[in-house]
Amino acid sequence: MRNKTDTGERKGRNMDGLPQEFKERMERLLGAEYEAFLESQEREAAQALRVNTLKITWEELERLAPFSLRPVPWAKDGFYYGKEDRPGKHPYHEAGLYYIQEPSAMAVGTLAAARPGERILDLCAAPGGKTTHLAASMEGEGLLVSNEIHPARAKILSSNVERMGIRNCVVTNERPQCLAQRFPGFFDRIVVDAPCSGEGMFRKEEQAARQWSLENVSMCAQRQQEILQAAACMLRPGGVLVYSTCTFSPEENEGSVSVFLEEHPEFFVKKTAAYEGFAPGRPEWIDARPETADTFRLWPHRLEGEGHFAAVLQKEGEAAPREFPWKMPSVDGSVRKLYQEFEKEALRCELPGILVLFGEQLYLLPEAFSLKGLKVLRPGLHLGTIKKNRFEPAHALALALKPHEAVRCCSLDVQEAGDYLKGAVFERKGEKGWQLMLADGYSIGWGKLAGGMVKNHYPKGLRKSI
Repeated sequence: MRNKTDTGERKGRNMDGLPQEFKERMERLLGAEYEAFLESQEREAAQALRVNTLKITWEELERLAPFSLRPVPWAKDGFYYGKEDRPGKHPYHEAGLYYIQEPSAMAVGTLAAARPGERILDLCAAPGGKTTHLAASMEGEGLLVSNEIHPARAKILSSNVERMGIRNCVVTNERPQCLAQRFPGFFDRIVVDAPCSGEGMFRKEEQAARQWSLENVSMCAQRQQEILQAAACMLRPGGVLVYSTCTFSPEENEGSVSVFLEEHPEFFVKKTAAYEGFAPGRPEWIDARPETADTFRLWPHRLEGEGHFAAVLQKEGEAAPREFPWKMPSVDGSVRKLYQEFEKEALRCELPGILVLFGEQLYLLPEAFSLKGLKVLRPGLHLGTIKKNRFEPAHALALALKPHEAVRCCSLDVQEAGDYLKGAVFERKGEKGWQLMLADGYSIGWGKLAGGMVKNHYPKGLRKSI
């Protein structure tokens, strides 16, 4: 089973390298459309970015960025970029102004239709495309739990949450079944972008093609039911579950939805308006329930993107998420005092939330939320480190701040921002203390001014990748 992805290299793929059994099956399913499908696999794959509206509007990015941008029809903040553009190498990327994401994958966040103030779970979240899309829709309000079962991928997820300046996200590294035991009926919305056979990514990832087999398809379909079972438990009555894959396999798409509906009669397919290029589900391919025709298939020969499937499911009833009488551990008075001293010196705002301390690391939880016994990588917004008699702010805090929320800012142009990311220091006049470093007006990290020089506090571990 392969893990789903949001990104990939820009390239087409020679279909002659694909498993013969896969090609025969696709020809049988697609019929007259098969030749168009084959032709699409030889074309260069489209790439896109999604604007991080927690930090910038698309109008502002269009004005600033040296990229040629065209709208993605099904994602209001998604844009295709030009063949010669390299947005991943630009300082704006490190400032979290956008997330590079496969355009078809953006459909999931759009269909999820997250709202501010909700409790939302992204159950299979790495590398973070759907999580960051959900967070933008939530506008910083509510609770977002982003989970990934594989530890290495969970770290990548956590780093993307940090880069995008998300304040209200808890990142966990748990089995879905473990979360289901802890949070029955807790969430308003859940996204399950399930691990799958990856047929929709064959032209971008040769490994996915090499690993393909009908046995793997069946194994993926079984695993998807286990994940959906856990999701069903955690969703409140009236809540919405978005299920998606990046495969063409009817067993993992209409088939998985159909089996789930048979076992969970309290759920139904929610009829949702299609976007440009979306095709309906095909229940006749696998003798699935007729209502799976109201799901969506995204085909690479019908739109600019890779293969994807999505279903919007709703749980019958109407009720608020369950409340749990969680008791949060109180932060020591001396720790609170150190943070408040920093807050008074460096910030113009009081960030809402609950202070929690993990070792020497201070975090801000968006609401009372029990983390006891869970594998947690990021328990909310990382504020900083408690050191002897002082508080040192975290990189995550800088990326989550806007210029007007900081007492002192140090403005950099794009060239200077590139130098900052490599560890450069800068001559500046002004009041000594912490400076929010800005790349063209957008936060990118911390600096500390003393003696006419701004010391660079961009994390050394991140400098290696610049």
